[in-house]
Amino acid sequence: MLNHHIYLHKTSKQWVTFVHGAGGSSSIWFKQIRSFGAEFNVLVLDLRGHGNSKPALKDAFNSKYTFDSITNDIVEVINHLKIEKSHFVGISLGTILIRNLAEKHPERVESMIMGGAIMKLNFRSQVLIKLGVIFKSVVPYMLLYKFFAFIIMPRKNHKSSRLLFVNEAKKLYQKEFVRWFKLTSEINPLLRFFRAKDIKIPTLYVMGEEDHLFLPSIKNVVAKHIQSSLYVVKNCGHVVNVEQPELFNKETIKFIKGLNLA
Repeated sequence: MLNHHIYLHKTSKQWVTFVHGAGGSSSIWFKQIRSFGAEFNVLVLDLRGHGNSKPALKDAFNSKYTFDSITNDIVEVINHLKIEKSHFVGISLGTILIRNLAEKHPERVESMIMGGAIMKLNFRSQVLIKLGVIFKSVVPYMLLYKFFAFIIMPRKNHKSSRLLFVNEAKKLYQKEFVRWFKLTSEINPLLRFFRAKDIKIPTLYVMGEEDHLFLPSIKNVVAKHIQSSLYVVKNCGHVVNVEQPELFNKETIKFIKGLNLA
């Protein structure tokens, strides 16, 4: 089972589950735990191969990860904790996992908060991934990861986010990185399906105005999906919860509380 931690609230019955992105860990949510813990029960977890979730023995003989198998890891944790429904907060690739979980188990998802969401790969990001596929077995993965991190988070004010993710990624093994990278082979048809289908679960996208690779596609998704809304954070890049934590916490908690009043 995935490594996880819970923070119980004295009176609230609501849960908020945080899902990090590829190369990160539950530690990227350290600026959220206190604020959310004051209002809700909180669950943070490390995805397989990340943080303190070491690869299981069965994974050692399985060179391919799928979005479904990794999503099932998350479901296993909430089942173990007997959490019937939760609000889910994700960042980057974690938003794809949350959207996939909502597709497979919509009754378990009260709402989705998607930070630095990925819903479409533009031409530049598709070229980057193809280069990564070509070089993933011959170039040290940290060089590739640093390169991708710089392309996604290029500005001076993105430096803290970039360094945080790079430092977390150092805890991965080369084989583990390659397994996760192979997920990109199934990402385009999955994202195409997600863009086409309005799942009708309340969704808030929180995007940095400088998230040049992913913000344009999110604007298009929000325009088409009835229960989706977008909050754009000024002077901010891809990892909104790290770069602008106070604003991120304020707007996302307000979103959840607004659902309770509806």
